[in-house]
Amino acid sequence: MPQEIHLLDCLHPDLTEAGCDEAGRGPLAGPVYAAAVILPRGFHHPLLNDSKKMSAKSRELLRPIIEREAVAWAVVAVEAEEIDRINILNASIAGMQRAVGKLAVRPDFLLIDGNRFRPFEDIPYRTVVHGDATFSSIAAASVLAKTHRDERMRELAAQYPGYGWEKNMGYPTPEHIRAIKELGYTPEHRRSFHPKELEPTLFG
Repeated sequence: MPQEIHLLDCLHPDLTEAGCDEAGRGPLAGPVYAAAVILPRGFHHPLLNDSKKMSAKSRELLRPIIEREAVAWAVVAVEAEEIDRINILNASIAGMQRAVGKLAVRPDFLLIDGNRFRPFEDIPYRTVVHGDATFSSIAAASVLAKTHRDERMRELAAQYPGYGWEKNMGYPTPEHIRAIKELGYTPEHRRSFHPKELEPTLFG
């Protein structure tokens, strides 16, 4: 049985904090998803952890619990075309900012997973490396971003069969690379991402 993770409830007990995270920075196809979550003080669930360390079953189990119990939550997709236009870092930051802007409750403070962010309106923030394994609100945001993105990739897999997106979620697996070589790119592919396996060679 996996060891239970003890996440921190908050950084500022007297403030309304929102945790922010994204999912899908590395794939070759599909949008990047960002989420912002305000949890009630003292929220706890034994399965809650960094979404990358959770099973798909655990993430799907937690998603409706988080959405039901959260004080406020929002999820935003930034599509492949915009990722290509402004780059994946800017797209991830923009997605988190937009998610915060969609929250039904305005937070007093933002906890951001990672080490890069830009000021949003006048809300103070702190970036936290491995924040999704540190703070409950960031972990909850990571779960929502990941599950909403996976759901979208399964829908796109039905629209563009042959790439295996229902399994690889757009990441550069051998199956996905092979499908691009055989079937070409789709409108959902990020043209600014150039894996070495798809680069032309002198001997190709």
